[in-house]
Amino acid sequence: MSEPEPTTVRANGIDFAVVSEGDGPLVLLLHGFPDTPQTWDHTRPALAAAGFRAVSPFLRGYAPSSIPEDGDYTSDALGDDVAALIEALGESSAIVVGHDWGASAAYSAAIAHPDVVSTLVTVAIPHPASIRPSPILLWKGRHFLSLRRAGAADRVRRDNFAEIDTLVRRWSPAWDVPEGETDAVKRAFSEPGCLEAALGYYRAVGFRLPKSHRGRIAMPSIAFAGASDFALKPKAFVRAGRLCDASYEVVALPGGHFLHREHPDQFVRELLERLPVS
Repeated sequence: MSEPEPTTVRANGIDFAVVSEGDGPLVLLLHGFPDTPQTWDHTRPALAAAGFRAVSPFLRGYAPSSIPEDGDYTSDALGDDVAALIEALGESSAIVVGHDWGASAAYSAAIAHPDVVSTLVTVAIPHPASIRPSPILLWKGRHFLSLRRAGAADRVRRDNFAEIDTLVRRWSPAWDVPEGETDAVKRAFSEPGCLEAALGYYRAVGFRLPKSHRGRIAMPSIAFAGASDFALKPKAFVRAGRLCDASYEVVALPGGHFLHREHPDQFVRELLERLPVS
């Protein structure tokens, strides 16, 4: 399934390339790493058919979106992007769905800009303040160190970005990854500066949670968890409920870190059952 051609929206000082389908209440779909809006190419048209306006941006620095001049890739900045995008798209609020770094951005927006997020949906990442470090989790998250090292971009580029395929297989170990699944992100990373920008997200991680991850969730929220995720099992998501002041539901599905790609029909069905009626 091919995605529509992107258009450009200016928000928070960034020219965002966005892919849009449908009319109705806005649903903002945020991708992670290593990914692009292609990750939503099953979800987006299904949302449009259900009466929503589904918009998936290329996150800051991901070609063809522009690279921020200040080099800011903190989650605080990502959350500000979400709020600015919603306004630039002509809405005062939106349902925000985020996977991986997109989930980080979604949490930041929900905490720092609660008025613009009507419903929060995250995939594969629980509220960051609920994650308990452990030796095994640090080992499974070793990419947070390797991807920020000097020379990481050169390493990732080797052998047609072979490390991207390695990471996808590691993070979703039960997935028979289809041929061509990572082609879209490899094309993006081939653009000048894009890979360095994507790795900037990892370099921006500090020893303390960013300010926009330290608060509580005020709106209804839904967290999707993969039963065979490489690092975070569904029970890790249950703890996040203590940080939510409104309704909170954990939806455990088959699949790993990319559960929405592994089981797209089931993911869409479960998502649509829980979204406000459009």
